[in-house]
Amino acid sequence: QERLEESGGGSVQAGGSLKLSCAASTLMIGSNCMAWFRQAPGKEREGVASIASYGLTRYADSVKGRLRISRDDDTTPLNLQMNSIRPEDTAVYYCSAVTVDSGICRFTATYTFWGQGTQVTVSA
Repeated sequence: QERLEESGGGSVQAGGSLKLSCAASTLMIGSNCMAWFRQAPGKEREGVASIASYGLTRYADSVKGRLRISRDDDTTPLNLQMNSIRPEDTAVYYCSAVTVDSGICRFTATYTFWGQGTQVTVSA
């Protein structure tokens, strides 16, 4: 069964760190784009970071320099290291995957596979 499953969310104080991971079925490991999105209460889902199979990364301006996306080849192929966390980072974080012809992992691509999400709560 094709699936993505996030882990690592929780509660953290502002300025702290957290690492999110995403486990994937074998089929999705082959996707050439994987990404993290997030959705805060009352807001639309937004792209946070994406990574192509060849390593090119993209970040939302609000997280540049603080969050780092990485990709492995094992069964937990996607990670998001969150440093210098801010209260505005509070959201449900989702990992996603898609195969795109261009190999360019824009947040506007129609991501095919989604996890159930993991909650990150940041206190001031």
